[in-house]
Amino acid sequence: MDRLPTDLSNVRRPIAEANGLPNAHYTDATVFEEEKHALLYDGWSGLAVAADVPEIGDAVPLSFLGMPLLLVRDRQNNVRVFQNICRHRGMVLVTEPRRIEGAIRCPYHSWCYSTNGALISTPHVGGPGQNKHAGIDRDLLGLVEVRSHIWMGVVWINISGSAPDFETANATLLQRWAEFDQPLYHGGTDSTFTLEVNCNWKLAVENYCESYHLPWVHPGLNSYSRLEDHYHIEEEELFSGQGTRVYRQLKGDKGEVFPDFKGLSDKWDTAAEYITAFPNVLLGVHRDHTYAIILEPQGPEKTREHVHLFYATPATDDALRARNTKQWKDIFVEDVFVVEGMQRGRHAVSFDGGRFSPAMDGPTHLFHAWVAGRVQQQRMVAQAAQ
Repeated sequence: MDRLPTDLSNVRRPIAEANGLPNAHYTDATVFEEEKHALLYDGWSGLAVAADVPEIGDAVPLSFLGMPLLLVRDRQNNVRVFQNICRHRGMVLVTEPRRIEGAIRCPYHSWCYSTNGALISTPHVGGPGQNKHAGIDRDLLGLVEVRSHIWMGVVWINISGSAPDFETANATLLQRWAEFDQPLYHGGTDSTFTLEVNCNWKLAVENYCESYHLPWVHPGLNSYSRLEDHYHIEEEELFSGQGTRVYRQLKGDKGEVFPDFKGLSDKWDTAAEYITAFPNVLLGVHRDHTYAIILEPQGPEKTREHVHLFYATPATDDALRARNTKQWKDIFVEDVFVVEGMQRGRHAVSFDGGRFSPAMDGPTHLFHAWVAGRVQQQRMVAQAAQ
């Protein structure tokens, strides 16, 4: 076990000299708690997709790193995120996905909230039959809303409230993929699945960022999208990933394909890109569909991967859509033994974080450097406050 706090001085060195993150960043509960705040609370993290609440009044309870949250589509058709607790005594409000027909009612003392979070009813709060009290200002006791933003179909949240606006924080990525700033249509129940993986969430990011493993882990994919057909994508402090120049569009038995997104430049006729938007959202864009993988950390050594596929039109061929989902699921499952194997490897006490290929591991090294920088910054703030 690494002595805490971990020494991160080697992680941010130039790639030819750097070590990867120390073992404790994958196995230790104290470091997991530290990273929870430095990486996931302080930035814009992926929580869910807007398609989880398709109709007005839909509400879905979620847990984000142990925090109870509520995803709601309000009466004005806005998707919002609240802390899923009553302002009275902290009771959890909604325990199962459901349609809010009237108000969000606390099952404990029946305090009620509108779908926009306003406190609208406080039965007997002033005594039997007295539903108001001078000491209870309803205007100040609405549900606690979490900053949220929808992009690429994903609901992004900033728990701390301290991050720059989403459009500012992610301006470079939004500009890079500006051509995909158009309606995305979730494929439905057959276009989503979840993988339970026995690894730290960061290993899923690291594996996704690079194409180096393709010849050995994804031989089918590599048969037409070869290692030499890929390129690195690296934006310090923001995102990293890979692209391919030879995306092959899926075709049905009669040559049918998904409709393309409108107005794309010629580049996307054959190109596709796969980027991790730090910290926890893995995104893929193609001429005819996109996808998002939201990593849900379950602890230092467990992660849920929530996969969602989106299309350019609301109606797509059922059989082709099912084939596309299966194709991607098969590819993502191929990665499971790799990330789980690396997780087991992090229990080797002499492992020093490993080294990087200067030619092939740039996107992964960039992610490590971002993690180390964020954690070091938080440590400096904590030390200054002491």
